[in-house]
Amino acid sequence: MNPRVIVFARVPCAGEVKTRLARTVGEAAALAHYRTMLRDTLAVVRAAQVQSPGLEVELCILGDDREGECARLAAMHGFTLTTQVGASLGERIDTALARALDEGRVPVLVGSDVVSLSASDLHDAFEALRERDAVFGPTEDGGYALVGLSRRVAHLFEDMPWGCDTLMAATRRRLQESGARWSQLRTLWDVDEEPNLRRWLAG
Repeated sequence: MNPRVIVFARVPCAGEVKTRLARTVGEAAALAHYRTMLRDTLAVVRAAQVQSPGLEVELCILGDDREGECARLAAMHGFTLTTQVGASLGERIDTALARALDEGRVPVLVGSDVVSLSASDLHDAFEALRERDAVFGPTEDGGYALVGLSRRVAHLFEDMPWGCDTLMAATRRRLQESGARWSQLRTLWDVDEEPNLRRWLAG
């Protein structure tokens, strides 16, 4: 197995990250928290790489990194920096995973705000992919924060209810329709709104 973790992130910019959170805490605070979450996520993935030296790590960004912030973060943590390609989130996820598969890698993709993510979750995902076509890390809000593939699964990310609490349920139906063999990991949680922000800060 040639494993690769892809961290999906937006370029840190006020008004463009954590927009739901910003409605209650303000854009400046939301941006500051996002930067911390992104750095923490990269550190978790780097820890997994230290435990598994063959693991490749990639930071895949959306937006114009004109200030070079993401480039510096990638260099600091030893990540390859790439750009998200596609008009929708589904297209961007599909493109990133397909590129890795085409390069002979087994990819696991995670978001940048999954504060509950651990290095063990990543190891568990790759273990599942030794025998399964797909693996998912569902979230408490009905979505998912981690997805990995050992082969392409047709239409898995097309016309899905992104940002809705029915996403994981719809994904399960799509997986069943495709006949794919898949596994589900423990339930994670991320920070999109103030209650989970308080939960995270409470530690």
